[in-house]
Amino acid sequence: MSFSLISRTKPKHRAADKVAELKRQLKDQQAETVSAFGQLIGAADTIAILQHQLADVRAKRAEAEQVVVCLAADLDERTEERDQALAEADRLRAQLAPYLAADANANAITVPAAERDTTAFEDQATAPIDVRELQARFTAGPVVSLHHSPQAADPTHIPAPAA
Repeated sequence: MSFSLISRTKPKHRAADKVAELKRQLKDQQAETVSAFGQLIGAADTIAILQHQLADVRAKRAEAEQVVVCLAADLDERTEERDQALAEADRLRAQLAPYLAADANANAITVPAAERDTTAFEDQATAPIDVRELQARFTAGPVVSLHHSPQAADPTHIPAPAA
């Protein structure tokens, strides 16, 4: 027996196979349709919920705008009342100022000049320090003349008193 005689031939397309394939495709499409229909129903529910929320938000927005208008009107009224009260307070301060000045003058506290008691030894008054020698010495210029003194760069150098 040769292999060429046993070789398989291409199977013939049978109608039963085609019907089975079409039934399988139909079931797949029906399953997809059911899934899509479920998604459509879910989307419709979601859209209805979102539309309801949008209506609520629009109603709250209109209410908030009305509140803002009322608060703005109230703010304007309070601002006008405040300005009137400030003007009245300024007018009353101007009226009261002479009375306050007269009261301050009438009830002024006057104290005689104090004198320090220096009878105790530890509380002796100090005399002013005589600085005329320092003034005479340094009126001519700087304390250390940089161009005449070679020791001017030495911070420990103390210049001799001027004669």
